[in-house]
Amino acid sequence: MQPRKQPVLIGSNPVLAASDYERARAFYRDQLGFAVVEEGCDAARFGIFRPDTSQLFVDSWIGPRTPIVGLWSAYIHAAQLAELAQEFENKGIKLSKPIRDTNYGMREFEVTDPDGNVICFGEDLDNQPAPGT
Repeated sequence: MQPRKQPVLIGSNPVLAASDYERARAFYRDQLGFAVVEEGCDAARFGIFRPDTSQLFVDSWIGPRTPIVGLWSAYIHAAQLAELAQEFENKGIKLSKPIRDTNYGMREFEVTDPDGNVICFGEDLDNQPAPGT
């Protein structure tokens, strides 16, 4: 008898609300540089955006939702975080929280999209140099 295979969860995708899909697409594609993987409907109101190996879903089907101030809508793990933050700033993207080391072992910064969704980018501090070194 073969052993029963156990289910395995292999990933998750945050779903971010957008009040204006075209504006959201411009932010994620043109400003942040994320690839558009797929869009739904004749007049697109849903899109899958991919920064490297992560994915974000952006949804304007049911209209805007009010993000909770100070809470993340998505967290994206990254490598070379300082370089990513610098790349965003060079494009004129304002970091809503500057790069910093946390007390839980991560280096992070945040950006906020036009609808108020907060995206935190983080890198594990193990074996990482401190900013500016």
